[in-house]
Formats: sequence, structure tokens, C-alpha cells
Amino acid sequence: MSGAHWLFGDQLGPHFVTGRNAPVVMIEARSVFRRRRFHRAKAHLVLSAMRHRAAELGNRVVYVRAETYREGLREAVGDGAVTVRHPTSHAAVRLVRSLPRVEVLPARGFLLSHEAFRAWADEHGGGRLRQEDFYRWMRRDLDLLMDGDEPAGGRWNHDHANREPPPKGAGTLDAPAPYRPREDAVDEEVRADLDRWEREDGIRFVGRDGPRRFPATRREALAALRRFVRHRLAGFGPYEDAMLADDPVMSHSLLSSSLNLGLLDPAECLAAAERAWRDGRAPVNSVEGYVRQIAGWREYVWQLYWYFGDDYRTGNALRHRAPLPEWFGELDADAVTARCLGTVLAQVRDTGWTHHIPRLMVLGNFALQRGWDPREVTGWFHRSFVDGYDWVMLPNVTGMSQYADGGRMTTKPYTAGGAYIHRMSDLCGDCAYRPSDRTGQRACPYTTGYWSFAHRHRALLAGNQRTARAVRGLDRLGDVDEVLHTDRRWDAGPP
Repeated sequence: MSGAHWLFGDQLGPHFVTGRNAPVVMIEARSVFRRRRFHRAKAHLVLSAMRHRAAELGNRVVYVRAETYREGLREAVGDGAVTVRHPTSHAAVRLVRSLPRVEVLPARGFLLSHEAFRAWADEHGGGRLRQEDFYRWMRRDLDLLMDGDEPAGGRWNHDHANREPPPKGAGTLDAPAPYRPREDAVDEEVRADLDRWEREDGIRFVGRDGPRRFPATRREALAALRRFVRHRLAGFGPYEDAMLADDPVMSHSLLSSSLNLGLLDPAECLAAAERAWRDGRAPVNSVEGYVRQIAGWREYVWQLYWYFGDDYRTGNALRHRAPLPEWFGELDADAVTARCLGTVLAQVRDTGWTHHIPRLMVLGNFALQRGWDPREVTGWFHRSFVDGYDWVMLPNVTGMSQYADGGRMTTKPYTAGGAYIHRMSDLCGDCAYRPSDRTGQRACPYTTGYWSFAHRHRALLAGNQRTARAVRGLDRLGDVDEVLHTDRRWDAGPP
């Protein structure tokens, strides 16, 4: 089989296929699941999406189930030549470039070429790049959400209207329900295969594999996009940073896994959101918040992954080396007393997803305060989330969440005490700990962790104008030693 095009499992949309009738190769490599202990729902989603895509391609595709990609490609094409779109990880790029007669084509599924980003980054100093500068440049360059030369609504950034705490006593946001797919025979087959792998092949997973919650086909992904834009986008902005125990989805789009599988193209998501604003169906703050997530943050993370290179993963500016505890790695939410952490960990265990603020300010914040090894934390996020890929999590976790790059990507470490979680959620209600307490039996793990982190890294924080206030606050505490003693309680087990 010569002249075939190879599709990876995150290149499943029509924009990844070359030619109307060119033959296609797809490879299910079990070694991927042996190397990492993925969330079961993630494994299910990826395999379901691949097998659905193969069914759509029909006779055009040779679908191989093999132990490794090398073995699968050899079985599919022999010595034939193949093309492949630029893969989404450094490891996959090394693989395809090591294979004979494989031509790597430019990447798809993103808004900007690597060359264009590199030119922009080099022009802006290269060492310390800021997402806000990149985002504004992207908006101008793509003529995205613009009124002539000015940003829509007169502001580049509508965060002032998009950081509302949840309505008090609401319980849920009462937003229209998100799109939910229906499982079919392909999902049934996938679930049976995963059961067999665990039973017979020694492949292990974490988390639960309930009914599939995320699109596995292009048709499902488009339906999910339409439902979000028509019924949920208008309410997205104000509470996008808020958290509710009984409403983990709120008005979020739930489209990240579809984008990262290649089922949706970011340009079509942005166009749909902008049309909603221009047609008067969604306010500018909600649309701008959504546009920022895709054209700003998602694109920025993708580009930084390649710009910084594979050595970026070895960064550990804070010298954090504590191992990831077993209860966290196993998603053992029932072992956790702290309501916020237990609730969010249960969401990950049950669905493989939670939105960006629980990821950053509950999960990542706790890991940062405890001084866990950033490489282990990054790997955990990669394995545990349905939308997690190396390119996604390396900058997001290593750079932003764990500050392991020393500020190449963000201007400060993202850590906060219990007061932030209390203000932005209902997760502190009925908790065994009090967000205001930093000592004693009811001391909040996040509050003690915040002050312990400030004490441990006071020299770094004092030299940063965005964090110097934490050091001044630390100096005003009269019980620092007692706070540090209280904080060490969480090193022995889950909070």
C-alpha cells in the first residue's frame, strides 16, 4: 500500500485527510496504554473516536491493531511511502522522523504556523513571552472580534465582567444542559476490549468509565458546538471562573476534547461564537471569554510547547521534588476530608474532566503548595483528563500551574489560600476545615499551604511585584511557626 496517509488518534477531523480518495492508515497501538496508566474514560473516548472514524472512512482505511506504531505501520504499508500531518508531541515527531519513507506535512487543527509564531516570539524577546500580547496580536491578525481597528466592546479583555463568584445559595447555575452523546455498538465493543485488556493483558487504568460524555464523531462534535453557541454561550462569561459542587459543568463548552481529537477546527468554533455576538445572541463579555480560551490560551500553549522545546519538561525552578502520593494518583476522593479537593478529585475520577479553575486553583494549587515534583504532576494531568495531551499539559502544568519554568510563561506562581476558594465557590460549606483558620484542628489545608509556600519561597516572591504582598503578609503573622507545624500535617496523608 503506497501513497497512504497516516492518521493519528488525535487527527480525526476531515481537515486532516489529504485528497478525496487517498488511502488512509490508522493504528491502534496498545503500547500507548502500557506506558501510561490512563483514565479509563479517556482510553474509551480515544478508541471510540478512532473506530468511529475508521467506520466513516470505510474501504479507504486500513485499520491495524498492533502492539506498537512501528509494527502497525509495517503491517499496513510494508515498504510503501506514507504522509502524516505533524504530530502533537515531541515523542511522536521523533517516531515519524525515524521511520523510512514517511513525509511529515504541516500541522492542522491550529490557527498559526510554527514559523509565524516563532517570528512573533523572537520579535518579542523570546525569553519571557506574555499571553496577553500574543492574544491581542492574534485578534488583529485574524480580524477576530474586532470593530475596525478596535476590539469589540471597546476592550481587549472583559475579565472584569467574567470573574463573578457563583450566585449565593444557587446550588447550580441553572444553565441549559450540554449536549450528551448516545453510546452505540462501537462503544460497547471498546468497553469489552478495555475489560479484556485489564483482565488478560495487564493494562491498568484509573478512574471510572461511565456512559461516554464527550463527542467521538465529527457529527456529535458539531452538534455539541451548535448547542453550546445557541443555548449556553450567552451565560458563559460571568461565571467562567466560579465553582459549584453540584454543577461542575456550569456553562462551559465541554468542547476541549473534541478540539484536541481534531473533530473540530478552532477556526469554526471562533466563527460560530463571533456570529452569535454580531447577531445579538450572546454578550460581548461571554464571547470574548470564549475567544480568549481558544485564540488566546489554547493556541498560545500549543505554540509554546514547540517554541520552548522538549527540554522544557525538565524545568524545576522551585526545586520541588516530593513524590505524588498514592491517594492522589489513584483518584481516591473518598480518602480526602477537605471538601473542595475531595469534590474536584471525585469529578476527575468519575468523568475525566473538570473545568480550568478547579484544575488550576484546587488541584494544581495543592500540588504546588505541597512541593510535588512538577514532572509527576504534569504526567498525572496528562493521564487523568480526557482532553489531556503532552502539548496541552506541559505548558499548562509545568509552566503555569507549577511555575517550574521560573516565569518564562507566567508572571507569578498561581497559589492562593482558602479565602479564594471560599469566595469563588460553594465548596467550603459543610467542610471540616475553615478557610479563615491557619492553625488548629480546623485549619484549612490551602490556607496553611499558602503561608508555608510563601515562607519557603519568600526570596522569590519578595522580588516579584505581583507576589511581594504575600511576603509582607507573612511578616505580619505572629504565629508562623505554628502555621508551618500545622501545614506539615498534610505531608503525612490526604487533607
